Amino acid sequence: MAQARLVTFPSGGETLAGTLFTPAGPPDGRLPAVVVAGGQTCVKEQMAERYAGRLAARGYAALAFDFRGFGESSGQPRDYESPALKIEDIHGALTFLAGQPGLDPARLAALGIGVGAGYVAVEAASDRRVRALALVAPGLQDPEIVQARYGPEGVAERITRGEAAQRRYRETGQVDYEPVVTPSDPPAMTDYFLNPERGGVARWSNRFAVMSWPEWVAFDPIGVASQITAPTLMIHSQQATQPEGARRFFARLAGPKTELWTGGVQFDFYDRDSHVTPAVDAIADHLDAAFQRAA
Repeated sequence: MAQARLVTFPSGGETLAGTLFTPAGPPDGRLPAVVVAGGQTCVKEQMAERYAGRLAARGYAALAFDFRGFGESSGQPRDYESPALKIEDIHGALTFLAGQPGLDPARLAALGIGVGAGYVAVEAASDRRVRALALVAPGLQDPEIVQARYGPEGVAERITRGEAAQRRYRETGQVDYEPVVTPSDPPAMTDYFLNPERGGVARWSNRFAVMSWPEWVAFDPIGVASQITAPTLMIHSQQATQPEGARRFFARLAGPKTELWTGGVQFDFYDRDSHVTPAVDAIADHLDAAFQRAA
């Protein structure tokens, strides 16, 4: 079982809202702690809280939070998917955990799910406070993957549209949005994001700020893999998002690394017990070993 406490902490001049999960009952000394980052445009009530609560039941403090401009956190523009700002917020979350009296600043870890995996990876590449890293169904990209996904014309069109949206926001304050998921998208995606019993939670807006595109298509988390020395666990499926990117990233990791390939589509890893439970078990075992190794 786990206890949940609502918390706030600063990042980049904004106030971020989170839920800090801790094990039930009195702790045996200072707890190791994990920052949990969910998928693109997601809020803490989706996959992040699910994993954080399960990790707390395994003896870890775990923080799920809303990035600036999302959910209950402050920040404008809303729903702006900026990798740089989200990575800065992960840094702020680690600083918050390191300053908590009941937590151990020498045993901090980061867990990223979906696109959140790329954000925690970039933070881990430069932040040596991250003593262990775990990635679940990671959506990892580099220029080659971006070009293959959208095509050269598609990349150029998104950059042009995004730059126009940026100018409009600077000049008028208007934010242009497009939906993240529509009813015509693949059934596995709609069944997660548009289903209120799964990921279709009230605080998720289902919108993507068009001005995000130029930074998003330039984001290259695979490029930092060779700088990551923290022990890393990667859990993925060939049927999930961008397995080729995950393999490329994993091959370049500089530190100790473990990969676990299973079955299932991307969204199974977000909330299906058949996938979440073994993933959390593997993550907890990985963190136990990493922190024991670092002791």
